[in-house]
Amino acid sequence: MSLTLFGACESELDLSPEDDRQGAEEIFRDAAAYKQFLAKLYAGLAVSGQEGPAGDADLSGLDEGFSQYLRLYWMLQELPTDEAVIGWNDGTIADLHGQNWTSGNEFIRTMYSRILYQVAQTNAFLRQTEGTENAEVQNFRAEARFLRALSYYHALDLFGNPPFITENDPIGAFLPPQIERADLFDFIESELLDIENSIVAAGQNEYGRADQAAVWFLLAKLYLNAEQYNGTDHYADVITYTEKIINSGQFQLVDDYQKLFLADNDLNGAQKEIIFPIRFDGINTLSYGGMTFIINAALDGDMADLYGVPDGGWAGLRTTPEFVNLFPGGANSADEREMFWTDGHTLEISTISSFTDGYAITKFKNLDSNGNPGQDKVFPDTDFPLFRLGDVYLMYAEAVLRGGGGSRAQALGYINELRDRAYSVPGGTVNDSQLTLDFILAERGRELYWEAKRRTDLIRFGQFTTSGTWAWKGNVPQGTTTAAFRNIFPIPASDLGVNTNLTQNPGY
Repeated sequence: MSLTLFGACESELDLSPEDDRQGAEEIFRDAAAYKQFLAKLYAGLAVSGQEGPAGDADLSGLDEGFSQYLRLYWMLQELPTDEAVIGWNDGTIADLHGQNWTSGNEFIRTMYSRILYQVAQTNAFLRQTEGTENAEVQNFRAEARFLRALSYYHALDLFGNPPFITENDPIGAFLPPQIERADLFDFIESELLDIENSIVAAGQNEYGRADQAAVWFLLAKLYLNAEQYNGTDHYADVITYTEKIINSGQFQLVDDYQKLFLADNDLNGAQKEIIFPIRFDGINTLSYGGMTFIINAALDGDMADLYGVPDGGWAGLRTTPEFVNLFPGGANSADEREMFWTDGHTLEISTISSFTDGYAITKFKNLDSNGNPGQDKVFPDTDFPLFRLGDVYLMYAEAVLRGGGGSRAQALGYINELRDRAYSVPGGTVNDSQLTLDFILAERGRELYWEAKRRTDLIRFGQFTTSGTWAWKGNVPQGTTTAAFRNIFPIPASDLGVNTNLTQNPGY
């Protein structure tokens, strides 16, 4: 299967209710259509319509740029934290960093809708391929189940108690039941365990497609946060599944951290560290969401030309002074993971709407390893590294410190591999006494910032709401604590008004 297919904006099947295209029976007379449909499932993480960047949206009534899966997920994971603020005033976007959102917030509602749409697509694929004996299609089914588990994991983490549907539910209009968070945890776990040994072996699928290592990674992430989801300790399982990835011998740290976030990160060696990316291509994934948003919104016109999008530069995203100070020396750190743009910017954020209040971040670029720009001046070629080995090392170390077993010496070794890469001068490594949970949280920030991890990490460490402050948290300049119920987002009011099976999350 061609990986460019995964990035394509065309689809052989559109599940929107208004669709007047061929039905499934006509489409699936051709076995090759299974590949097209599977491609649509992967592309659902990267694009938000059939034409791109606008013109035939998956979700009617929603702006294609704002309704893109990765863009929304990134916003909900980053904007409410110390890692990102945005200067725009589109609708209720400012409420995300202020942590004063309501059940009517359109960005929260659209993420919820996007997740459920993606689940519906995977259910349709599984329903259509039920009973198929073709071995290749069976592999496709395992990948589809992984993608459904991934979306349900996002629902679990973001919303706690969402509606729940599978391929066994009726086709057509009905009111889906609500699933409790602990029960959804069990479903995701059971799905991943069931496909663990039937999906393509670790490192043996095409780059960009899910394999056994992606399953192991998602299990490790699920288990790392299990205490938030069902109140149980699964740190020993984190050790088990991170070790499976590491011991597979299929993955290695790329020599240069910056290569992970460049336009050729599918070719420059970073692909050996990336376990599962969301793929982007400046020709075939024309979307104002995803990497187009992450790169363009972090730049203004003066910066855009330097980072491969000379016709871009949307002047929105920056970071807080508290995050800058995670790096020793701040913007002058010897830690080369520090990628702050300070020229013309102030460290402090006096005014949220001013792009020059707060340092900009230049981590993601539409340039290749030789400094050449991507194929398009606005739409990047850069893939988003959703799962990578650096995170595996950090999960292993955290699970060791939380009592999951494993080896403390090995944990320290993995951390120092990351820090050796981050420092070109001596002094980056840490000793055993420095390996604490507080250090791990800070190191996760330094290693994984803007990779859609921070909200979940801060919740796990008890620093998201009732503890931990940063500029403009709680919608005050110096930051303040917020109520614990905001550790999960509300069920959108619009869905509550339609589906009588749903109960709102506490506090909203």
